[in-house]
Amino acid sequence: MARLEKNEYVPIHANQIKDPIVFVVDMVNGFINEGALHDESIGAIGPSIERLVKGLDCRNVFVCDNHPPHTREFQAFPAHCVIGTQEAKVIDSLQPYIKRTIAKNSTNTFMAPAFQEFLKDELSWYKDIIITGCCTDLCILQFVLSFQSWLNEHNKEEHRLIVPVDCVDTYDNKMHPATMWNAFGLENMAMNGIDVVSTITSADW
Repeated sequence: MARLEKNEYVPIHANQIKDPIVFVVDMVNGFINEGALHDESIGAIGPSIERLVKGLDCRNVFVCDNHPPHTREFQAFPAHCVIGTQEAKVIDSLQPYIKRTIAKNSTNTFMAPAFQEFLKDELSWYKDIIITGCCTDLCILQFVLSFQSWLNEHNKEEHRLIVPVDCVDTYDNKMHPATMWNAFGLENMAMNGIDVVSTITSADW
């Protein structure tokens, strides 16, 4: 569950979900288990993501930071998730559930070439796009707002973006308090028409 001082979001039931796909963003070792940018507390959302992808049993895409050794993003952030390293791999607990992966070289999944191919070739197969992972105020926020803007621009009324609060989180330190930045990210998404929900429930899970 995203660390929040107050969580006023409400759940929805799995029977309200139609033709879903789940994106799992940056649940990789480099943000959870090791490296300059990791925060082990983010791993606490792993079981909620596992429950979701198992329960819905739909198509999923695991998005993984995958940087060349020398990349422009390292001007802003310490080197992390370099191609071929352990940091760039999905955490062990979620490995069994991977159906597809997309590599990205920026904080924003929307910019990844493989995601652009998904928009062109596969988006029409789905109605509800569920976005999970980390970090709420960076990679999740940028992806969701870009995706929502694209849907608006093209009047894609048949699609809905859903962000379950129990399946996202951000890192915590003195300069970046997780409770504040989670609240900022989630409120920003909700203001822009994203369906931010506390969880997706089912009696069968």
